[in-house]
Amino acid sequence: MTVRRWLRGADVLTPLGVLAAIAALDALFPAKLLVSGVFALASLAASAITTVRRTGSVALAAFAVAALSGIWHQNLGTAAWWIRVAATAILGFIAVLLARSRVRRERELRHMTTIAEAVQRALLRTMPSSIGSLRFAARYLSATKDALAGGDLYEVAEAPQGVRVILGDARGKGLDAVQMAATVLAAFRRAAVIEPSLAAVAVDLDDVVTAVAGDEDFVTAVLAEFHSDGTVTVVNCGHHPPLLMTDTGTDALLDTGDPEPPLGLQPMPDPVTRHLPEGARMLFYTDGLVEARDRQGDFFRLEDSARTLRTGSLEEGLDGLLGRLIDHADEIDDDMALVLVERHGIPPVATDEDSPDRAMSNVHGLRRR
Repeated sequence: MTVRRWLRGADVLTPLGVLAAIAALDALFPAKLLVSGVFALASLAASAITTVRRTGSVALAAFAVAALSGIWHQNLGTAAWWIRVAATAILGFIAVLLARSRVRRERELRHMTTIAEAVQRALLRTMPSSIGSLRFAARYLSATKDALAGGDLYEVAEAPQGVRVILGDARGKGLDAVQMAATVLAAFRRAAVIEPSLAAVAVDLDDVVTAVAGDEDFVTAVLAEFHSDGTVTVVNCGHHPPLLMTDTGTDALLDTGDPEPPLGLQPMPDPVTRHLPEGARMLFYTDGLVEARDRQGDFFRLEDSARTLRTGSLEEGLDGLLGRLIDHADEIDDDMALVLVERHGIPPVATDEDSPDRAMSNVHGLRRR
């Protein structure tokens, strides 16, 4: 192994710098002013930031410098020299053990992170860019650092009755909310293709949530069924109503009928059917969007972003919405799921322009610039 290759990792330069500094101080001052084994500080520093092999190399270098210190202090073979050399050797060995333990933990963490990321990507599959005359775009922002998914959920499924969409929010945060969201998504993927009506899908999901939920657990959700005749049927179970935007500039929250309890609290689904004009766009969202506050405590006004959502492609519309949200909110501390749907008279050619990497991201990367 060449010196250049050994020094290729910049992480080894810091402990070597520490060792050089200690050696310089040791040469300038009497030996009695420095603690025995002080050279091992370099190997201990290496154990925290570099590999086991490089930590061992730094420990050997520290041992050599400790041994050579007897030359400039002219105390080779004395008890003080032996204590210094022995202490450096022992602490260097401990540093190697610490580095080995740290590297093993980091390897296990990377492995678990890879598995968790795969599970989260399976939880929220890629949103199709188009189905029939409908086009789709989605975004998912997790408020949990380094997580791709949380308790919010969305999915789309093609059924004989039409294209069915769900967007929801499991109560709470963390692993319990993720598990609940996964349960609801699995139930929807099954019920959406076998149940004869959207109300029956909602009842099926309520049964599933009731069976697995705790005393205070529930899931707010809005379900939609897009028909080929240009209508959309909506069932709202305790969720925010979607925002409907048309080419004529008539933008308003969709009237989803009388409020119903969330899933898990025995809602009585009462579907409502509305006309969806050609070219209209409909935004489904979770409360992380509309409950974001600025420094004055004012909520984000979704209706003010309708023009942004109608501008450009669906992807550009969502990007513009998130830009406005970042400008408004000092910090985003809740999960957020967004699904934007557009109706066209002529079915578009299906593409794979949307990807999990673009649809899912971490909210910690979204801050005011």
